[in-house]
Amino acid sequence: MLISDEHALSIVQTLSEHGFVSFYAGGCVRDALLGRDYDDIDIATDARPGEIIPLFNRTVQVGAHFGVVKVIMGGKEYDVAAFRSDGEYIDGRHPEKVTYSSPEEDAQRRDITINGMFYDPVNDKVVDFVGGREDLKKGIVRSIGDPEKRIGEDRLRMLRIIRFAGTLGFDIDPETYRVVQDMKGEITDVSVERITEEFSRMLGGDRPADCVELLLGSGFMTEIVPEVMEMKGVEQPPQFHPEGDVLEHTLLMLRLFQEEIPNRFRSSLIISLAVLFHDIGKPLTFTRTDRIRFSGHCVKGSRLARGIMKRLRFSNHIIEQVCDLILQHMKFMEVENMRESTLKRFLRQDHFDDHLILHWLDCMGSHRDMTAYNFCVEKRDIFRQEERTFRPPPLISGHDLINEGYTPGSLFKEMLEYAEDCQLEGKAGTKEEVLEYIRERFSG
Repeated sequence: MLISDEHALSIVQTLSEHGFVSFYAGGCVRDALLGRDYDDIDIATDARPGEIIPLFNRTVQVGAHFGVVKVIMGGKEYDVAAFRSDGEYIDGRHPEKVTYSSPEEDAQRRDITINGMFYDPVNDKVVDFVGGREDLKKGIVRSIGDPEKRIGEDRLRMLRIIRFAGTLGFDIDPETYRVVQDMKGEITDVSVERITEEFSRMLGGDRPADCVELLLGSGFMTEIVPEVMEMKGVEQPPQFHPEGDVLEHTLLMLRLFQEEIPNRFRSSLIISLAVLFHDIGKPLTFTRTDRIRFSGHCVKGSRLARGIMKRLRFSNHIIEQVCDLILQHMKFMEVENMRESTLKRFLRQDHFDDHLILHWLDCMGSHRDMTAYNFCVEKRDIFRQEERTFRPPPLISGHDLINEGYTPGSLFKEMLEYAEDCQLEGKAGTKEEVLEYIRERFSG
């Protein structure tokens, strides 16, 4: 059987026993035919919501206007939707009305051929009215019917076409691509949230480099993140960046991330965003003195990236992690000269593996000098063997400083950090030893 799921099969069998035609629909069929993991199984049927609900113990009616019922079985939710035909799209997203229809008509209203197939699990048969199976074999993303009409119904379909081509490594049908390019300026009719969802799926998937190259080639990057285009043509010092300008460097890093970093080691979306934006401050800081320099590009780049991600309404969690990666990515140049306490704090950061990956990509995408990377990996392994001095529990607190006669205030933070420095550097292993260092430095 192409798609195995006992609960989904039970739903289809129940509908069939009551005289209704039911198929699995859309993405699960596409992914199963490609041998990829599939997520949710959606079911399309000629039953109406009022006919579906009485057949199952637990249901929730959603999208009543579109004839969708959620059937809850085995702790999972399955969308069961009536075959439908859409009316005119009056707002570039929603049809003015929908009418119940046949499987053939339902397939014709969908966006691209590879998403328009059905699967009959009872007879183990793919039902394809739109040529999706042939396009899967050829590796083509093609609009169903007239691409201008399909995209006019929902402009987000342009980004979906880019995403599916990029994430699957497919070509885009020439006529479909022509319309996508002609209409790309209308993507601003789509809400920021929906655009960012597609953008995130592209960068957070298995092929971020392919997706970004398609966004650049199609002109969509100019529409979504025009700041990225400012990196094009910005020269870099050839002794450190023989690969070319800032955008070429960024694309090379994304390609390395896609091809060289196994999925299990990735925080995919966060690192992809960090790669895309890590040098976005360089156009603002370009100077040519004894050589080309970009002084302060990490700070400016982090601020610029924060503004971009806020504009796109990414979560605060993603924004903070990406900005931290950008802000710190040049610190690796200093690691061999750091004090031991500073180095330990740097290496024990949360998500330091992401910092390492970004640095590895940065080096491999430019000069290929891995000295700092290897130094950090080796030092962290050594420090981890003595956790007591890598992440030592504090030997003193603010109460101890008060007992020593110090007045609470802003200096307490500096004193407590200095106390930890003494522990990290192996100078002090007892409370009294730490206090003695405090007295020497802060008294008198």
